[in-house]
Amino acid sequence: MLQGTASAASGPLQARKSIATNLQTLIRDLQRRKARGRRGLAIVEGVRLIEEALAAGLPITGAIVSPDLARTARGTSLRTELEHKSVLVQDVSSRVFAGLADTDTPQGIMAIIEPRRWTAEDLAVDRGGIVLVIDGVQDPGNAGTLLRTAHALGAAGTIVLRGTADILNPKTLRAAMGATFRHPIVPMDDGAFITWTRRHDVTLWATAADGVPLPKVPRANTGHAIAVIVGNEGAGIRPALNAVAAQRVAIPLASGADSLNVAVAAGILLHEVLRGR
Repeated sequence: MLQGTASAASGPLQARKSIATNLQTLIRDLQRRKARGRRGLAIVEGVRLIEEALAAGLPITGAIVSPDLARTARGTSLRTELEHKSVLVQDVSSRVFAGLADTDTPQGIMAIIEPRRWTAEDLAVDRGGIVLVIDGVQDPGNAGTLLRTAHALGAAGTIVLRGTADILNPKTLRAAMGATFRHPIVPMDDGAFITWTRRHDVTLWATAADGVPLPKVPRANTGHAIAVIVGNEGAGIRPALNAVAAQRVAIPLASGADSLNVAVAAGILLHEVLRGR
């Protein structure tokens, strides 16, 4: 009888261990870009980012937490909210969590989310909207900050061209600070992008060191949609895209300064274009 009771009791325990192992295995898999693309899932880490995902209504597959989460009332409240929404929450040791975490100082919570899949139809440009275009920006932090900037300044969306960091990279997600969950982000190849601009009568602005200084660029109050293109941190915008740009613009810099961070430059350009609407 005792043996049977012990065996029966071990069933749920083994099931919980299996669920924990599967969740950890999935997180390890999602640390690879190809797996994120194949599964349509991503990892978000930290209290604020998971709060943003919940607020945006994104499906959450599961979460792992370490004892560190319970050190703050905000962390405890987040766990309660996840459990209230029937999200699987699995406890792991601090050592196990640190082995899975992407941050240097983990807050004790990591979740698997299902991000929205945006399409070109989600880019509201028919009424003269502004779109940011990212061409080959490879640093995940810069890519995420670009998304955060575009969202904060009211761009209709962002188009991501080849060579750009994965928008679902954990570092990109953290730098975007939740913008990824609400701001339309559409990956395109060059051909599809150029076709899209022509179909929607979109005017292209390209950043270029030899472009027209920004104060001398005519105001953008034309009624047409505008796509502001920013390029790779070192190489800039690819020649094929420069060739189809209607306006090449430069941001005047102080003597002795030779460049700006790409996200800072994008913020200045988007503000200037939007100010002229």
